Amino acid sequence: MRVLHINQSEATGGAAIAGLRLHDAMLKLGIDSYIMAGAIRALTPRVTHVPGARASDVWLRGVTEFFGLNYLYRYSTFRIPTHEFCTKADILNLHNLHSGYFNYLVLPLLTMGRPAVYTLHDMWAFTGHCAYSYDCERWKSGCGSCPHPDAYPAIRRDSTRFEWKLKKAIFGNSNLTIVTPSRWLAEQARQSLLNRFAVHHIPNGLDTEICRPLDPEKCREVLQIPKGKKALLFAAETTTDRRKGFDLLLDALAALPASLKRETILIVIGDGTNESIAKSTGVETLNLGYVGGDILKSIVFSAADLFIFPTRADNLPVVLQESMACGTPMVSFDIGGVSELVRPGTTGYLARPGDSGDLSRGIVQLLDDDVLRSRMGVNCRAIALEEYSADLQARRYIDLYRSILKSGATDVVKC
Repeated sequence: MRVLHINQSEATGGAAIAGLRLHDAMLKLGIDSYIMAGAIRALTPRVTHVPGARASDVWLRGVTEFFGLNYLYRYSTFRIPTHEFCTKADILNLHNLHSGYFNYLVLPLLTMGRPAVYTLHDMWAFTGHCAYSYDCERWKSGCGSCPHPDAYPAIRRDSTRFEWKLKKAIFGNSNLTIVTPSRWLAEQARQSLLNRFAVHHIPNGLDTEICRPLDPEKCREVLQIPKGKKALLFAAETTTDRRKGFDLLLDALAALPASLKRETILIVIGDGTNESIAKSTGVETLNLGYVGGDILKSIVFSAADLFIFPTRADNLPVVLQESMACGTPMVSFDIGGVSELVRPGTTGYLARPGDSGDLSRGIVQLLDDDVLRSRMGVNCRAIALEEYSADLQARRYIDLYRSILKSGATDVVKC
């Protein structure tokens, strides 16, 4: 069986990491897997770019974005169906289709000759423009009068009702099966314009042999963390992304008792940090910038006593799974699919959404209780092994592919 994964990136971002891990796990299981992405690290026999943009795409972009229609300008997307990676594929696995590398108008043509699994990494597929709707539920009935036009991906004018209807028409004429990493997103999809499709829940996976607990003292030595310090960790692609809630973390740290601040250090993974953090919070800060690679991230997670993830909206965050695999308890908000990973009293502390005071109380509670934190760390690792291995994820996808191909085509190669 030959599978083609189409994704916004093969390099950075949660969806990219999840897609690459799935691809690697499938190769280990003998599946003929390939990736076509908007951004890649290097061309290989199994990884390639989507067809490059043309001059007409640049002109169309100005027109479509003026009318509040993101990503419809990428006319070069219509060359994907004739690409060798696509023509030889038995089944497609679509991942993030937004960010400007893909025009979803091609979906009926793309899925005409072969079925596609569409893995949702956020809500974008069934909203009028946004990746996360926050408190808005207009996506259930057709969008319009958007309360969050600046939410990613931002729009210049409100055409959300038209785009919602356009997505409903395009997806409705495509051969799709929906997969969501979280139960939360599965429930959202079943209430959306995608409700005509079968919706399956398959959590993201990771290599638990690489993402694993390491000796915390040795990891602290590598990072030059002073002995006796309690280490908190925050990670995001960039700290300036409001959705990731770095500002809420700063508020929570500022509210910590002065005695605890003196014995605490904050480790930050991600671009956008500055030296004023320590001054504004009273907590010593170690800025690592971008950290790539599962081994390096395992060192950082293993060095931390707690992973703090103050997100305002999320699906099934990859970084929380990485924290669990490394045996690091977590403190986060009860948002989206976060509660499927941060299980109160078992793997961490779940604060009320957006309540930095409650987030601060969770940090204090877990830092003050070494026994509880140690037990949570053991639970984190055990749950990661049982529920979130890449091998388990890949086998679930393979079973789904087989089922789809068996029901829709009898002349394809079976795995």
